[in-house]
Amino acid sequence: MNTRTLDSENKNAVYRKVTRRLIPFLILCYFFAYLDRVNVGFAKLHMQDALNLSDTVYGIGAGIFFIGYFIFEVPSNLLMQRFGPRFWIARIMASWAVLSALTMFVTTPTQFYVVRFLLGVAEAGFFPGIVYYLTLWFPSWRSARTLGLFILVTPLSTIIGSPLSGLILKMFEGVGHLHNWQWLFLVEAIPSFLLAFVVLRYLDNDVKSAKWLSNDEKALIEQDLQKDQLDKVAANAGMPQHSLSAMFRNRFVWLLALIFFSFNIGYYGINFWLPSIIKSSGVQDDFAIGLLAAVPYIFGAACMLWNSRHSDLKQERRWHIAIPAIVGAIGLTLSALNEGSTFWMMAWICVAMSGTLSLIPTYISLPGTLLSGTAAAAGIALVNSIGNLAGFFGPTVLGWLKDTTGSTSSGLYILAGFLVLCAPLIFLIPARLINPRDRQASKPIENNVLTKRGHI
Repeated sequence: MNTRTLDSENKNAVYRKVTRRLIPFLILCYFFAYLDRVNVGFAKLHMQDALNLSDTVYGIGAGIFFIGYFIFEVPSNLLMQRFGPRFWIARIMASWAVLSALTMFVTTPTQFYVVRFLLGVAEAGFFPGIVYYLTLWFPSWRSARTLGLFILVTPLSTIIGSPLSGLILKMFEGVGHLHNWQWLFLVEAIPSFLLAFVVLRYLDNDVKSAKWLSNDEKALIEQDLQKDQLDKVAANAGMPQHSLSAMFRNRFVWLLALIFFSFNIGYYGINFWLPSIIKSSGVQDDFAIGLLAAVPYIFGAACMLWNSRHSDLKQERRWHIAIPAIVGAIGLTLSALNEGSTFWMMAWICVAMSGTLSLIPTYISLPGTLLSGTAAAAGIALVNSIGNLAGFFGPTVLGWLKDTTGSTSSGLYILAGFLVLCAPLIFLIPARLINPRDRQASKPIENNVLTKRGHI
């Protein structure tokens, strides 16, 4: 065995060690973050009648979370750089858990709006903070698969959380003189609060502070990260990509934000309304709704893992985003045409989720590929915050159209149209900036071996 192959195998072993240490725990943390964000979709099944909320009010309340998220996301990521990822992630988790639990006490639309807005403020910076945190451990040529493993939590939260939410609604009605939707918010907030204290003991701020890595392992990772930063500067014609001003001057960062906005219009629209769509198709049992809501995410999870792995194997990003976006749009369109049939509506929702979920990890890796340092932290947050504004417009538009037309089909057509828009927009970004194979004039030997073996 030659020395270079041995070095590559050593690298793969080191990165597998880092993956095993960080990714499962971060998945657990984001699982409860995502659950606390979207459980309002299940609470709506009973909360709406108990509080006499219209579909429009629910849509605004579900979506206003992202207004608070948008306003505070970039400042949150910058504060994370100042205070360190470990402390800041713990702070975010504790504060969102408290606010999610407080949702159980709302009685008016105004209170609903306020607590959802504050929940967005509290959670702002968590997801982009984790994405930035992973750039401190993994170079960009390993990023799509690494993010694919982490973002696997998005479908997992629904696969596990949907039946769990349905079960809580079914079992807790009237317990302790509280409604079942009140118990839903309380029970699902407790794990997030407890995990905040675990974060303080378990996570390390960066490679240098990781006592579970040897000095040689730290040096290996730091060497890869330094080379990655040099590749970013070279790909951008020598323009500095480290400062905050570099992020604001980079027009492709703003284009990424527009793409993410278009994608999230479709994704969050269906995400917050899926339980209600299933119920309107004729399913009435809460637990059955929860089980059915999990099914599209099982298909989405499988496609997400395959697409992110294939993207890294081919060292290509743009087609691995454009094709899934088109597939997602087709699925949404055909689900709208079959809204009267639970079977066919769910079948096409599965297609839609397979497309939309599979592009996420590949897409999320792009801001960290374009930028580094402070610019990367702010750029990831900016793209995510602008993109997540769609989380307000998608559910709100769908709610308003539901009240106006009595059906969700017209809203689903609009969501599909925004997904289609992602495909041409991604090709406005030059391949040399975001495709690892095009960024490097000659790919390192160890990356060739990594690509063939498919290791992390």
